[in-house]
Amino acid sequence: MELLAPAPLLGKPPLDVSEFLDTSLFHDSFLILENGQTFSGISPNWLKGSLVGEVVFTTGMTGYEASLTDPSYAGQILVFTFPLIGNYGVPSKSYFESEKIFAKGVVVSNICQNWSHNTGVQSFLEWLNEQNIPLIMEVDTRALTKVIREKGTLKGVISEREFIQKEFELKTETFFGKEVSIKEPMIYGQKGKTIIAVDCGMKTNILRNLQKHPLIIKRVPYNYDYSQEDFDGVFLSNGPGNPEDYKETIVILKKAMRKKKPIFGICLGVQILSLATDAKTYKLPYGHRGHNQPCMDLSTKKCYMTSQNHGYAIKEDSLSSDWIVSFKNLNDNTVEGIKHLHYPFSGVQFHPEAAPGPTDTEWLFEQFTASL
Repeated sequence: MELLAPAPLLGKPPLDVSEFLDTSLFHDSFLILENGQTFSGISPNWLKGSLVGEVVFTTGMTGYEASLTDPSYAGQILVFTFPLIGNYGVPSKSYFESEKIFAKGVVVSNICQNWSHNTGVQSFLEWLNEQNIPLIMEVDTRALTKVIREKGTLKGVISEREFIQKEFELKTETFFGKEVSIKEPMIYGQKGKTIIAVDCGMKTNILRNLQKHPLIIKRVPYNYDYSQEDFDGVFLSNGPGNPEDYKETIVILKKAMRKKKPIFGICLGVQILSLATDAKTYKLPYGHRGHNQPCMDLSTKKCYMTSQNHGYAIKEDSLSSDWIVSFKNLNDNTVEGIKHLHYPFSGVQFHPEAAPGPTDTEWLFEQFTASL
């Protein structure tokens, strides 16, 4: 396969980071993709050694603190396509989607140190340093994004060395369920219908949206068997990795589906729901990550702007005849939602809870709770 020219020949970012940062606190570093292409940049002096991950990009202009704390990014090196990151600093944890950064590494064009916002508590760089997250900046992220769009999602290494030895294995395919899920069941709310919320890496804003409704929410680990318990509905959360790896989750869900109680899944959750019906999933070339993905509700022909973060999708022709596609992505026509014809089972690939992104489809939470 012919490689594209290395990043330095593709042009530098329009802004020189030296105008804003003390360059003595940084050293030269490199992002080496598995196809051999190398992008040069600089990294903070606290970054030592090498870091391996799956390189993916997000097109969001804001919400970097929510994106990085989204458990769905576990094991991935996240490239921000927007050229300036950190302009409003980092807010308190109340704006996070989990307790820590789950992205394995960060790639940016430029970082703003002179941040300004009334909710900010520290700079973007201070936050990454505090959580020991590898960073490479002054990278031509526009050129890098083009490579990923043309070649597909690639594994990569952030390193101080320009050349990685052949024996340096690019191993990134890992099951992250144990890492991102809670360890023991947790209860939220004291009155209303009871739902089981299966945590495969649940974003905090999903929980916030569920708590807006009169519900008793029993949040359980991804491998917790709730199938014999008394509940009114099941919610399946987002999460990282290949949905086929969540074998225990799928087996438990199959048993729970026999009760014919309402089930609603988001992102990984809808993929797990489809696998529980013996449908198939597949890996997208470069995934859908950003806040401006257009999706159509096929029942109303109404279009919504959605927030998305996933690398897999449901294979439409593998769905059985008692399932229909409820939403489609208008960019590539992939499945964005499914619904059972007879039972209250449904799910969507996008994030109706957003954070970051548009909240146009929050009504799906109301639809789920009304079905209980």
